[in-house]
Amino acid sequence: MFIVCVAACPTGVAHTYMAAEALEMEGKKRGHEVKVETQGGIGVENEITPSDLTLAAAVIIAADVAIAGNERFDGMIKLECRVSDPIKFPCEIFEAIEAEVNNEQ
Repeated sequence: MFIVCVAACPTGVAHTYMAAEALEMEGKKRGHEVKVETQGGIGVENEITPSDLTLAAAVIIAADVAIAGNERFDGMIKLECRVSDPIKFPCEIFEAIEAEVNNEQ
């Protein structure tokens, strides 16, 4: 499954990148392809493209601030959580999004 993610914290430094790494690692462990866009102090990195959205089964938004371009994800299966949640509970995050995707099929 291909899952896109956005990670963003108020300062856009440590937690943003820690969450991105946790999402990538847990997704890979579960056999998913994961692309994480970070929105931080240096701007948007690894931006999710329109073609990524076409391929994505779902989106995970791990953010403690409003993210730029949230409307891109309208109509998609979406899980929103705090930026610290993927760091602390990566397994639970993916179990929840996998359950949502399976319920939609």
